[in-house]
Amino acid sequence: MDAGLFEADLLAKPEALGALAEALEAGDPFEGLPERIDRVVFLGMGSSRYAAGVAASRLRAAGVDAVAEYASAAHTVPGPGTLVVAISATGGSRETLDALARYTETSNVVAMTNKPGSAVTEGAGLVVPMLAGEERGGVACRTFQHTLALLLTLNSRLTGGGDVPALVRRTAEATADLLDRRGEWLKGVSDLLDGPHGVYTVAPAERLSSAEQSALMFREGPRRQADACETGDWAHVDVYLTKTYDYRALVFPGSRYDEQAMEWIRQRSSTVLTVGGELDGQAGSLRYRHDDDPDIALLTETLVAELVAASWWARV
Repeated sequence: MDAGLFEADLLAKPEALGALAEALEAGDPFEGLPERIDRVVFLGMGSSRYAAGVAASRLRAAGVDAVAEYASAAHTVPGPGTLVVAISATGGSRETLDALARYTETSNVVAMTNKPGSAVTEGAGLVVPMLAGEERGGVACRTFQHTLALLLTLNSRLTGGGDVPALVRRTAEATADLLDRRGEWLKGVSDLLDGPHGVYTVAPAERLSSAEQSALMFREGPRRQADACETGDWAHVDVYLTKTYDYRALVFPGSRYDEQAMEWIRQRSSTVLTVGGELDGQAGSLRYRHDDDPDIALLTETLVAELVAASWWARV
């Protein structure tokens, strides 16, 4: 793992997204799915599971039986109508490979990976390349973004609607906007979040992966204390920390419970940076191109934490 190479991986995001959009325009990577799908089971760990959780929730909202399992503890019963989507950027996650052994003989398996030909593809009926390029920094950043885009593609195929290639191109524009202007905002944002008691990330349920991935970036690179929370659950879980900590949070607006959380934030003079929206009581806000589109926010907003983490990591 290397801080400088991680930053280079982030700077390459717009170009990689452009290549992904071209590939999606050329053909649907999920075209080979079986006709019968009774349920969808996503398997993954870490960033892969974060993305899968959002995908499963979206499918359930559309009436599809779907669940995102910890690959280390998958419980869904195998069967011929079960579509198993195994997600592993490296293609070698031990827990995911162990879980797949339960499904390969009885269920339809899709392997999503950034390394075609890796172990996760063995026994898969369909392999979907992430097309994120090599992440030389050793941190899943582009692969996380591409995983989300590809899972939106799967959602579109199973439920209908949505021009995902166009969405990916607009995401590339949003990503480039944040990168191009980082000289204007990065230091101020980094200083705002740089407290003695870590960073807390908060997002609505439909974009919970943004909070989870952001917290992981602070832990994985600069090795800072960080934790993620769903906005509504925040009032039942993290609110207590605002009483005794120098509580600093990165908040992704969009929940109906934003104001409930911010009422406590204001009362206890905690520090909140919002990304992609404005909330009463915030200490700062960072906006970017197309941030009024929730799908673009889902694919883009973790870049803020990634860039802050890279800057802190470089100082370690």
